[in-house]
Amino acid sequence: MLKSDIGFPGSKPHYYLLDGLRGVAAIIVLIFHFLEYIFPYHKDSHLGHGYLAVDFFFALSGFVIGYAYDQRIKTNGMGNFFRNRLIRLHPMVILGAVLGLLSYVFNPFANNIADAGWTNTILAFIATLLLIPLAILPNQADNVFPLNPPSWSLSTEYIANIFYAFVLSRISKKILLLLYLVFAGWLIYIAKQRGWLIMGWESHYYFDGWARTAFSFTTGLVLFRFNVVIKNKIPAFVLLLLLGLVFFIPHADNDWTRELVIVMLIFPFIIALSAGVNTSGFIQQLCIFLGRLSYPLYMTHYFCVSVFGSYYLSHKPSGATLWMIVIILIIFILVFSYIVMRFYDEPVRKYLMRKWVNKSIDKK
Repeated sequence: MLKSDIGFPGSKPHYYLLDGLRGVAAIIVLIFHFLEYIFPYHKDSHLGHGYLAVDFFFALSGFVIGYAYDQRIKTNGMGNFFRNRLIRLHPMVILGAVLGLLSYVFNPFANNIADAGWTNTILAFIATLLLIPLAILPNQADNVFPLNPPSWSLSTEYIANIFYAFVLSRISKKILLLLYLVFAGWLIYIAKQRGWLIMGWESHYYFDGWARTAFSFTTGLVLFRFNVVIKNKIPAFVLLLLLGLVFFIPHADNDWTRELVIVMLIFPFIIALSAGVNTSGFIQQLCIFLGRLSYPLYMTHYFCVSVFGSYYLSHKPSGATLWMIVIILIIFILVFSYIVMRFYDEPVRKYLMRKWVNKSIDKK
């Protein structure tokens, strides 16, 4: 079930199948972002609930953070926790911002710089590097991180990590459960108000996205702290397939109750089942690979999606031509993400861990 995270000093073993699920969710996000341009009304899309993959990420994060750090943060301190999280997350934040800037400036199907100006573009780039929401660029659908829209979830993930270090890691199970209920009420309230759960990425509803993060992250932590792990012999590929199929549940107008069921019941159930499954052989290696690929894929795919969106809106391809383009681009992004994983993300993190950890040890 578990395997050491080789190459990253002080890291704990991790769950194979949870890594695989993270990879499936990242691929769903990739496909969903292409389909958003082709089917602007989500009820027309075959992947109508693809955006809920982000809520699944948050729940996984809560479970894994609790497993990896509940004991370590008490002995190693918050400084080491923040260092490790920064090394884990921020190299891809930087690369995603750079790729987003390049695609925005050199997009052959849009006059972005003429519309936005260099000052606003550079400001948006700096804000994206620092994960400061700033929706100031035209042609970017009011995204709070217009150069790399998926960064909105990283900004709230950072806040969740800070909240974990200062509050969640210190409280009892009873208080954690109380917070879980409070955050559940918050999520239900904003879901009913908005009619769905796609908030967080645009400026008007950025803070509503905090409710998504707060609830799902806390849910994952509750699953870990209360040991809600269901031992079972369900084949791992069945659970990988099950997660993927959840996002194909048809979308409807004012769909908030169905989405709450998915986020509040189905996702935690899948995590509890998956944490209790043993894996081996090919499926184990596949899960490891998907887990490694997931974050680079999530943080780098949108530069290509944004150029495709400009092309689609200006040229209106259809039929076999359209789907051939989408398939080719999806394959390209998967290969590109693999290259980023092998030659940027993992080497940079290993280098930073080696330099930063060794220096802190030497000082002691």
